[in-house]
Parts: sequence; structure tokens; C-alpha cells
Amino acid sequence: MSPFHPALPFSVPIEVQQLLDACPRYTVATDTESLVELATRDADESGWHEVAYDIPGQGRIVDARVCRTRNAVSANYTDPYMRRRDPDCLLIGDDLPTDKKRFADLHHQNFDDVRQETFDWLKSQELCLFAFYAGDENHGLPALVVAPANAGFFGLGLAQLQGITPIDKLSADFHPKAVIYVAPTFRYTHFEGKQLVVHNRGEEIHELFSYNLYPGPSAKKGVYGVLIHLGEQEGWVTAHCSTVQVVTPYDNIVTIMHEGASGGGKSEMLEHAHREQDGRLLLGHNLVTNEKTHLELPRSCDLRPVTDDMALCHPELQTDEKKLTVIDAENAWFVRVNHIDQYGTAPQLEHLTIHPPEPLLTLNIDAFPGATTLIWEHVMDAPNEPCPNPRVVIPRKCIPNVVDGPVTVDIRSFGVRTPPCTAENPTYGIMGMMQVLPPALAWLWRLVAPRGHGNPSIVDTSGGLASEGVGSYWPFATGRRVDQANLLLEQIQRTTDNMFALIPNQHIGCWKTGFMSQWVSREYLVRRGMAHFRPEQLAPARCSLLGEVPNQMVVEGMQIPPHFLRVEEQPEVGAAAYDEGAEQLYKFFHEELTHFLVTDLSPLGSNIIECCMDRGSVGDYAKLLRP
Repeated sequence: MSPFHPALPFSVPIEVQQLLDACPRYTVATDTESLVELATRDADESGWHEVAYDIPGQGRIVDARVCRTRNAVSANYTDPYMRRRDPDCLLIGDDLPTDKKRFADLHHQNFDDVRQETFDWLKSQELCLFAFYAGDENHGLPALVVAPANAGFFGLGLAQLQGITPIDKLSADFHPKAVIYVAPTFRYTHFEGKQLVVHNRGEEIHELFSYNLYPGPSAKKGVYGVLIHLGEQEGWVTAHCSTVQVVTPYDNIVTIMHEGASGGGKSEMLEHAHREQDGRLLLGHNLVTNEKTHLELPRSCDLRPVTDDMALCHPELQTDEKKLTVIDAENAWFVRVNHIDQYGTAPQLEHLTIHPPEPLLTLNIDAFPGATTLIWEHVMDAPNEPCPNPRVVIPRKCIPNVVDGPVTVDIRSFGVRTPPCTAENPTYGIMGMMQVLPPALAWLWRLVAPRGHGNPSIVDTSGGLASEGVGSYWPFATGRRVDQANLLLEQIQRTTDNMFALIPNQHIGCWKTGFMSQWVSREYLVRRGMAHFRPEQLAPARCSLLGEVPNQMVVEGMQIPPHFLRVEEQPEVGAAAYDEGAEQLYKFFHEELTHFLVTDLSPLGSNIIECCMDRGSVGDYAKLLRP
């Protein structure tokens, strides 16, 4: 650390000191209001602020156009590629243990050289600096961000997502342990237009270099990676999940933690079920017969959101119960609204974003200076092709009924995006509306973490079943898979009183469901209270990887049709197509689990994976790790 800088009441890394001394001008942001002003400070007469840079040999390139609207700061990227996270954007710049790609291996030069070039570029820019806590003040670590001032919208997004601590509230005891450096021009000058985030883990400082202006890889998932590294050193996990306290019409409270890859329904778990104009729920639309099935649910449960995407599972939060306790790791939520494509789809969210208590940040949403930004008006990637990843950043304090502080989880569900499955086109879309998993099998699903069908959040051209990686947070982690696998297994071993469920979205067999399967399962589970299923209420799934199936699901006296629980009973699917889908799942599991068969994996973990390789029964998994 360098001595105190005149503008700061605490010491900063020598690199930050040198940047502030050399740059032509800098601003120390103290609150989000100052960043709202900075985001459009240099707007032209029409109200548009262009985030543009002069690139040697390429001329002036506009990365984003930003405007101030009645309810938001709205930013839109000129390159459709920048509107989603690239899943392969993370590289490691240090020599610490990792299973990730190293910068030197991919770019054939030492990162130290590019690191110094980054500092040299930042010294030529007007800068913006502010302080925050990654995670929270009690269980995270102090951090700084240094970014070009003309990218104020990026700073605003980071400050909303992670928080911003006024400088006058900090003292000499504030010692930054992480620093984010933002240098968007390197995407053009060094990395052939690709998004890139480089983690440089030092003994005292975790440096994060963001070479793009989409907040997903750096302001959000980059900070997530910093927390994962901290937990790896201290023996705890930051889970990739949403969490919600659900209050039934009978005033019972059940807490659900919903995990899964991007697009797996985390944010949707915090939403009320979308209703038809007549108030019914559209349970599903048969893609073969065109039949529709509805459910009449007079009253939904009340929702008290807790976390949207990241939850600290710090040891100091845990209780004597054999259930997991979590607290939000973020200060705002990065809500995807691609499924909201017209007025009236999600009234509560629409009202909140049209009349927010403070300006929001929107991305990839069509907006105009001085107008009202509407979350269902998405920008177009191409003619008649709306961007699949429109986003709005909503501070926690703006969320109605939000729960502050730690909560203890009753049910841990895992979401999977599934494709349609028919006899003519068998796929892994064979999951029923809800599957109940023994703890050992729940751990396996967190190891393979399928990215699933039609993921709208990331750039993905594979088109098939792919893994997001261990915990579903592996794209953001910086260390080794096996260390995270062991931490997750230890966590599940300590919390076997949690019930584990698997919940698909988008399709159940040949029925298109969207997220309705998740919303109805939520209503069903919480109305049961915290009681575990009795043995006679469940039956083994035809595919053992899917655990057990409820013999029936009844919500407020209305029975869910059995073919929504057992896909093999759908006449458009049948047993043969189901079994082919099961083979696809087994192939996927076997391929992904081989990554974890290393000497450092715990003996119990090895036994569970061996059970899968041997196609063990649900009972076999249950014996390996008993509640």
C-alpha cells in the first residue's frame, strides 16, 4: 500500500496512487446520484452520450450510447455481441493453482506486460474512482474501482450492484483487498474484439482487469469471482441462487433457495406467476396437438425476496440447524426481462421499473432521452430479432418486501432449461414438473450444472447440452474444480435437513411451459409446509438421475395432470423417447463427472460419482448420504 493520497482518507495500492497522480483529471464518486450525472455528463444537444474511444488504426469507435430518461439511465451497445456475457471471457493472469485458461497460454505473452500497458492507458484518461465492499461489510472484502469517466454508466451499474461507500464514511482502517481496473479499448487493440476479464490474484490484492463495458462479466460476475476466491481460501461458498421467503395464504413461511445456470429461473423464482387475461395460469401448450391446459389459482402466495443471484454462505451465519443459512451478496439485482415482451405481462415489475424511487440502469432496452423506458421494448440485434438479454438493474432498497439480513433455507431447488421432447425428436426434456432428489444426487446436479436449452443470457453457439460447471458458478471461479466440489459436498453434508428438488423450465416433454412449471411447483411446495415427503408419496423416476416423482400434485384442490409429472406417460413422447432422453443425460453426466475424478476429491464424493457411473438406483444414492 502507498501512503495516503490527498483525496482519500485511506491508503491505496501504489498502482492506484500512480494512476491518480498521472491522469489529467479524476473524480471520486461518493454516491450513485453522482454516477447518474456522470453517465450522461457529456450528452449532445439531442440528449445522447456516446461512450467512444479513438482506436489506433481503426478510428473512433462507439461502444455504447447512453441517455437519461424519466425513470432510468439507459445504455445500449452498438455491437450485439456485447449485449450478452461470453462464457469463455475469464482468464488468469497469475501463477496460483487454477483449472482455468491462463492469459500467457492463450496470448503467448506475460500478463505483466499487458497489465503495465493497461496502467499506461488509464494514466491518459479522465478517471472515476470509488470504494465498495464485495459481498458485505462483515463477510466480504473492501474494494476499489478505477474506470474511465466517460463510461460512467458502467460505474453506475457496478455501484448499484455492489454498493458504493462514501469516502467520508471510510477511515484509515479501510484497506482495499480487491481493485477493478476498467480499460475497454483493449478489446479492440489486444483481443480481437472479444470480451475479456483477467483475474490477477496477489498475496495482498486481488486485481480484476475488465476489458469490456458489459457489466455481466466484470461488475457482476467478476466480483463474484473475487468472492469465490475468498471463500476458497476460508472454506465457504458464495452460492449461485435466488432466495425467497414465501408466505402462504395460511400465513406459513417457507424459504426456497433456487440454484442453477444462467437462464435457470433464479430471477423468475422471485416473480409472481404470469396470468392470462382471465386470471388463469397457462400450465402448458402442447406443441404437437396445440392443446392448452390451464390452472385456476384464486390466490398466489406472497413473496419476500432475499437474494437474486448471489448468496453468501459464510460460516458465521450458520446455526445449529441442519439447514443452510444465507445472506445477499449484492446490493442490487441484474434482472433479465426478455420474457416480458408486452404490457401487462408482469404488472408488479412493470410498475416498479416505470415508477422507481430512484433512477435505474437499463441495458439493451430501446429508450429515448426524456421519455419513459419500458422494459418490454427490447433493442433489436437484427431486423425482427429482439435482443435475448435485455436487463434492468434494480437496487435492493427499491424491491417491495425485500428481506434484509440472513435467512435459513427450507428447500433447495435446482433449475434446468429443457427442450421439447417427442417420439420423433427425443431429447433430455424428460423431467417432470418437479423431481425430488436425495442429497447425494443433488450434489451431482450441482457438479454438472447444465446450461440448458436456449440460454438467453450468454453467447453460446454449441446448440446442445453443455455444462455451466461446478456449482453453476464455475465460469466466474478462478481456482480448481475439485476444491469447489469438495466445498459444496461439505455444505450439503452439514445441511441434510434441507429438501432438494429439481425443477425444469421451458418444456415438460412436448408441453411448452415457460417458467410456469417453476411457479406452480413453488405454490405446491410451500403449501405443504416444511414437511418432507413420506416414502409412500414418492416413486422412483424411470431415470435414476431424476430422483423421485410425486405420485400426485394437488394445488388448492386442483390436481396437476399426471403426464406433467411423468413425461413417459405423454402419448406424444412414450417410454422409448424418454429412455433416449435418459441416455443423453447419462452421457452428459459421465462426460462431465470425469473432470472431478482426481486424487483431491473427498472419498464420499468419489463414491457418489462411482454410483452414477454404475447407474445406481435412487436408493443407492440415498444410502450414500442420508438426511
